[in-house]
Amino acid sequence: MKVVSVVGARPQFIKAAVVSPALRKAGVEELLVHTGQHYDYEMSQVFFEGLAIPRPDVDLGVGSGTHGTQTGRMMEKVEEVLLREKPDLVIVHGDTNSTLAAALAAAKLHLPVAHVEAGLRSFDRAMPEEINRVLTDHISELLFAPTETAIENLRMEGISRGVVLSGDVMVELLDSVLPDVEAATPSTLAAYDLEWKQFVLATVHRAENTEDRLRWNHILDALQRVAANVGPVLWPIHPRTRARLASVSLTGVSLVKPLPYLSTQVLARAARLVVTDSGGLQKEAAFHGTPCLILRDRTEWVELAREGKVLLTGVEPETVVAGAATALSRAGSFREDRPRVVPPPAQIIVDEVTGYLSRAVTSKEG
Repeated sequence: MKVVSVVGARPQFIKAAVVSPALRKAGVEELLVHTGQHYDYEMSQVFFEGLAIPRPDVDLGVGSGTHGTQTGRMMEKVEEVLLREKPDLVIVHGDTNSTLAAALAAAKLHLPVAHVEAGLRSFDRAMPEEINRVLTDHISELLFAPTETAIENLRMEGISRGVVLSGDVMVELLDSVLPDVEAATPSTLAAYDLEWKQFVLATVHRAENTEDRLRWNHILDALQRVAANVGPVLWPIHPRTRARLASVSLTGVSLVKPLPYLSTQVLARAARLVVTDSGGLQKEAAFHGTPCLILRDRTEWVELAREGKVLLTGVEPETVVAGAATALSRAGSFREDRPRVVPPPAQIIVDEVTGYLSRAVTSKEG
């Protein structure tokens, strides 16, 4: 049984940190392919080192580009790998261009696709990630949905075959590293000269925010107002935004390099407030019970918004500041209820993958 797993960006490295070791422990031959979508040390290699993810067997080195250019290059290079390796299954994670490129390359070669974190929907087709999610789900054979809502989203699109409620591998990883997060808290806070629950953690990286001048300016204004009203803001800078901030002076906002996974969890847990446009960080903030504002109008983690575990504010400064006040008045009510999945998500995924591959082998022999 041979699978090719394709990753390319931070959210996928995190999921692979759970799924890839479980596959290999079960005796599945896995070839891990890195597209190179995230290629800076802070956005790529640091995650492989910090999370003990198996070293990529193939690094395609695609790098940056427009959505079409990047996705096209990835398809071409992934296709070469698949033609050479002839896997029984291709596993993709999440909703990036790497996800869609690998799924399309596999589908064109009539190779089955398994999608980890299937069924998430923001219902905003202006988001590139939404297009990637929808298309990947519609060409996948195995769809590992993290929530019941994700399963219902798939059902509404006519997808029911191969759908499995796996639970969230991201939460499985968070559970496993929590002792390390607690141990690393004093040194991490000291490294950034921060105090427990006396600062704000912010991240901004989505194209809808960084490439729209009006939204971008609103966000810069909003973060400075949050700093004045709530506490100093620590902002790890995504490579996409680094150049745009080179000549900008922000009051109360400290810019730092992208953070390793463990440091991110320490700061998300220790912050008084998280302000972000990230899908992953909003989930992580809810895990830690930290009030979180989403600099978007919609989220793919609809349960979090519906249950009040995160607050959607958009980017208007007045709305963000009002949201911060509301969030802080409700501090203590933001922790996501997390019933444990037994068996854990990675084991469910491995069991389904090995069962699918066994049936495929039997079918071929028959």
